[in-house]
Amino acid sequence: MLKVSNISFQYTPKKEILSNISFTLNAGQHLCIMGESGSGKSTLLKAVYGLLDLKGGTVFWKDQQVLGPSFHLVPGMDFFKYVAQDFDLMPFITVAENVGKYLSNIYPEKKQSRISELLEIVEMTEYSNVKAKFLSGGQQQRVALAKVLALEPELLLLDEPFSQIDNFRKNSLRRKLFSYLKSKEITCLVATHDSSDSLSFADETIVLNAGKIVIKEKSDQLFNNPNTKYVASLFGDVNELKVSQLIEVESSDETILLFPHQLKIVKSGKLKVKIKQNYFKGSHYLIEAEANEVSIFFEHNCELKKNSEVFLSHIK
Repeated sequence: MLKVSNISFQYTPKKEILSNISFTLNAGQHLCIMGESGSGKSTLLKAVYGLLDLKGGTVFWKDQQVLGPSFHLVPGMDFFKYVAQDFDLMPFITVAENVGKYLSNIYPEKKQSRISELLEIVEMTEYSNVKAKFLSGGQQQRVALAKVLALEPELLLLDEPFSQIDNFRKNSLRRKLFSYLKSKEITCLVATHDSSDSLSFADETIVLNAGKIVIKEKSDQLFNNPNTKYVASLFGDVNELKVSQLIEVESSDETILLFPHQLKIVKSGKLKVKIKQNYFKGSHYLIEAEANEVSIFFEHNCELKKNSEVFLSHIK
């Protein structure tokens, strides 16, 4: 189990990057860290890995405390693996040699089999004999993932692991990688801006804002019941509406958060909007409309005429 207790960190005395962060992560569990740029996601991974000297708090993996560079000649923990955004590959050796760098040479056939297995997971088999310096950024990112899996770490820390990978390959790679990690019961902590990493593959998600935890919740519950507009906006466009804009209310007029797919066109209703723009999304159109000079987004199956007016209702 990973236990992070009240950790704080700052690069300068006047600016705290992490503030009283606490959470636990069970063995084999996958946890996603989300938040806007500058919220502290990458710094939190570095702190957990042991690359930073904390201002306060502790990090434990099982019964062993994770300490920073003041306590270790070589920062970081042997039983953790960390994939940063700079990949750390050796440019003048091949892809296979990079992946197998830390594997034993005593049994060469076993080593080669392991390298082949990992390259298949990250879909880089055909580049086995290509030197790393000739790879694109996305290809280097995939090799870096294979490299850290070679010795099967107890905890894997991934910082924006698919940021440079093409969309057509990203989904397949995500499925293969997280399925492999689950099958090997490798605990995983992922910092990402991509909600697909959270919704499809993380057991739980932490949301950071200005170095503090806003919420920690099961990923599906977080999406279905976001507690603030900031949290909801991490999953895409979101509308902030008063209940009275949709239905008659007799008592308190609450504010609700609705994603575009939760609004539909109806023949009549309280919320009348004017169409401003259509965005084709493949399976549907994202429609940008306006009501009382406030933008409202909803989904529809076809393009709508600009400046036309329609009524919207909440899909429950």
